[in-house]
Amino acid sequence: MPEKILDKTIFSLLEVTRSVQKTISERYKSEFWVKAEMNKLNLYKHSGHSYPELVEKIEGKVVAQIRSILWRDDYNRVNSEFLRTLKEPLKDGIKILFLAQISFDPIHGLSLRIIDIDPSYTLGDLEREKQETIDKLQQEEIYTNNKKLKIPQLPKRIAIISVETSKGYADFTRVLESNPWNYHFFHMLFPSVLQGEKAVTSICNQLQRIKKVKKHFDVVAIIRGGGGDVGLSCYNNYTLARAIALFPLPVITGIGHATNFTVSEMVAFENAITPTKIAEYLLQKFHNFSVPVQQAKETIFGEAEHLIERQKTNLKSTIKLFKSEVRNKLTVHKNYIKEQAQNVVQNSLFIFRNENADLNRFSGSLKKDANTICKTQKLEIINFQKTIKEKAFGLIKSEENELNYIQKNVQNMSPEKVLKRGYSITLKNGKSIRDINALKQGDEITTIIFNGEMQSIVKKIQNKNDTL
Repeated sequence: MPEKILDKTIFSLLEVTRSVQKTISERYKSEFWVKAEMNKLNLYKHSGHSYPELVEKIEGKVVAQIRSILWRDDYNRVNSEFLRTLKEPLKDGIKILFLAQISFDPIHGLSLRIIDIDPSYTLGDLEREKQETIDKLQQEEIYTNNKKLKIPQLPKRIAIISVETSKGYADFTRVLESNPWNYHFFHMLFPSVLQGEKAVTSICNQLQRIKKVKKHFDVVAIIRGGGGDVGLSCYNNYTLARAIALFPLPVITGIGHATNFTVSEMVAFENAITPTKIAEYLLQKFHNFSVPVQQAKETIFGEAEHLIERQKTNLKSTIKLFKSEVRNKLTVHKNYIKEQAQNVVQNSLFIFRNENADLNRFSGSLKKDANTICKTQKLEIINFQKTIKEKAFGLIKSEENELNYIQKNVQNMSPEKVLKRGYSITLKNGKSIRDINALKQGDEITTIIFNGEMQSIVKKIQNKNDTL
């Protein structure tokens, strides 16, 4: 009861607060729906109760504020419904439509007791935020900027934004490093928070770090796995989506979900539902380059082998032809020498017979000169024989010299003689190189010379066409 002091009616504070409590309880008996922004959830894990801080803003300015109470059982029920409907838990900074009762406690003051929260209202607000982000990026004409970039033919230097302990990060690196084709990748982790209200700032900070060293990377991969669709709303944030759209390197995303396509994924150069699929996308890039190269290599080796076989066959045919020509020339010249010798003998006999007949016919008249004539004839015969021998030997010597010359040319064409004159044979993988385009820097080659062979590494290649 109030007291009377100096003609004044005085109430205690408890009496005033109980009066307010009674008035409010009589005035606000029913429950009612309220929409507001949950600025802070203020969840106390040891008790399970939360004390949300509710505000209303107009043009960014707080025009109303009140604290509220969400008891543990109500919190658990509502949070489960949010996870089921939104794939997101209750958290700071979301707009909610909630069923409430006004309560007043003499000690704790005025508050709203939250009985239930409609997740569909929050879902609609999140979808509106997502669409607003898309609209703003399209109005700025940057929505497809990252998609227009060109990814290197072999994107092997990867900057990864992820959590070191993330299963998605482990799956991504495992697929890259254990590929059966031995494709080699360089990757560097830029650790970041990947979900919740801190994710946007954390990912953007790491993008800025990568941007400073962009020349060392070919692509940026944002990897998240193991969380399903929970915590994806941050990827609809305008600031994060804009940072990805304007990033100077291609951004690929694998944030581990099959539904609810986010704006960050929409503006990224490439995306997949899992980190494993993103790793397979990079491997496919290597496949697209490697397979034609391997096929070309096999074609070159096949054509080289066929060319060598054809050249071997041509060389054998040429050697066989040379041998045949030499034998034919030797046979022809031998027969010619024999014919000349036979002609010399026959002519000698013919002369002898004629001279003998002349001597017999004129023996009577020439007896006195017989000795002189015989001596003269003998000298002529001797000189004639000597001349015949000299001419025969000269002809034989000339033909023999020509045969030796031909034989020497044939011998000079042998591989051993060619190498001895300073020529060499260059081999790669045991096969002769006839085209400079068959070599590249770093190849190991073998050079065969007359008295041995040497191993070399190609440091520089200059095609004669390059100097024209």
